[in-house]
Amino acid sequence: MEDSSNKLPFFFLGLGVGIAAGLLLAPKSGEETRALLREKADESRDALRRRAEDLRHTAGDFVERSKEAVQRQREQFTSAIEAGRQAYRETVRPEPEEEGV
Repeated sequence: MEDSSNKLPFFFLGLGVGIAAGLLLAPKSGEETRALLREKADESRDALRRRAEDLRHTAGDFVERSKEAVQRQREQFTSAIEAGRQAYRETVRPEPEEEGV
C-alpha cells in the first residue's frame, strides 16, 4: 500500500489546472472569467490561511504536550535515581544497631 499523502499535492495541482482550464474555455466574457478567477483565488488563499493557522495551533499544542511529557519523564527518572542512591547507601552503610538494649 503506497502512502497517499505524497499524492495529495499532485491531486490539488491537477484540480487547480482543471478548474483554470475549464474557466478559460467557458463561454463567458474575459472580464467575467477574470473576476471569477480572482474570486476563486481569494477563496483558496483564505482557505490556505485558515488551514495554516489550524496547523500552527495543532503544532503548538503538540509541542506543549511533548514538553510536559518530557518533564514528567525527567521527574520520574530523577526520582528513580534518587531511590537507587538511597538503596545503595542503605546497602553499603547500614544504620548502626543500638547497643546495650
